[in-house]
Amino acid sequence: MSRKRVAIMISGGGSNMVALLDSMTADHPAEPCLVLSNDARAGGLAKAAARGVPTTVVDHRPFGKNRSAFEDELMKPLLAAGTDIVCLAGFMRVLTDGFVSRWQGRMLNIHPSLLPKYKGLHTHQRALEAGDSEHGCTVHEVTARLDDGPILGQARVPVMEGDTPDSLAARVLVQEHRLYPAVLRRFAGGDRRPLMLD
Repeated sequence: MSRKRVAIMISGGGSNMVALLDSMTADHPAEPCLVLSNDARAGGLAKAAARGVPTTVVDHRPFGKNRSAFEDELMKPLLAAGTDIVCLAGFMRVLTDGFVSRWQGRMLNIHPSLLPKYKGLHTHQRALEAGDSEHGCTVHEVTARLDDGPILGQARVPVMEGDTPDSLAARVLVQEHRLYPAVLRRFAGGDRRPLMLD
């Protein structure tokens, strides 16, 4: 069976991208084919290149508010790389329905909350303000609605007394680096049952 070809989309340092790339070894049902960023300064690009993974940049800024034109350009390297699965890993542009529908059932995202709680931004702050006893991260399929697709996995962390958004975020990030590679391995092998990690 041929391995699924995975493209990872980033906007920054790419710590989740690194976790995904480093997991796709030997017997993995997928292999990386591209790391794509909307920002040439994204630190993750050099990390991907150092691992021998092709990289490309499609800067969103020249397109202004024309999101569909930007996404048409995004699509070209994804298709040229023979992409089977797209993993969003800190890609900081909201994608339109038209783009998402092209990859429906083949696009994953990691979000720093226990969805359906705290869609969108500032999730750690919101969990603390709500007095939650636990927090975590979710890998889900991407649909046209923000942070809303079928849940493929979650990992939980306890909220500690004295936590700040930064301290909570740091503990959640450790779990993100466990959860995303584990879900991708299952997903690429055809298993979409939710994976729950403690």
